[in-house]
Amino acid sequence: MEKTNVMRLLEANCVEYSVYTYDPLVTDGLSVADLVGKEADMVFKTLVTIGSDKNYYVFMIPVNCSLDLKKAACAVGVKSIAMIALKELLPLTGYVHGGCSPVGMKKKFVTVVNDTALLFDRICFSAGKRGMQIEADPEDLRKITSHTYFDVI
Repeated sequence: MEKTNVMRLLEANCVEYSVYTYDPLVTDGLSVADLVGKEADMVFKTLVTIGSDKNYYVFMIPVNCSLDLKKAACAVGVKSIAMIALKELLPLTGYVHGGCSPVGMKKKFVTVVNDTALLFDRICFSAGKRGMQIEADPEDLRKITSHTYFDVI
């Protein structure tokens, strides 16, 4: 299996992880959770937003949930938050839709993980490539993302 930059960064930071692979044409989060054999509550999607302050923010939420934009804005202390346009994702983060990971983006952005992640010893998130998921301890992930926890769903 070819290693992604996400895997290299996890290893460089001594983060233990597991990898799950599935059909890269599947990008729907609920289907991904099913294919990797995990509860949807523990499989997290990575969403990139822009705040009213013109800064970008990253949110990780369970694949079976939607981001509450008001809660998200409150979590990062701005008046409002909006999702970025899909065409902006690759140039901004280096990742494509369906393969966006909070680890290894082109720049380091303020990252918020929904607080339900604390209910699990390990959560799944994109390995930075369609068709691959990483499973790791959310606290170990914090070594790289410096994320905070907040209820944003």
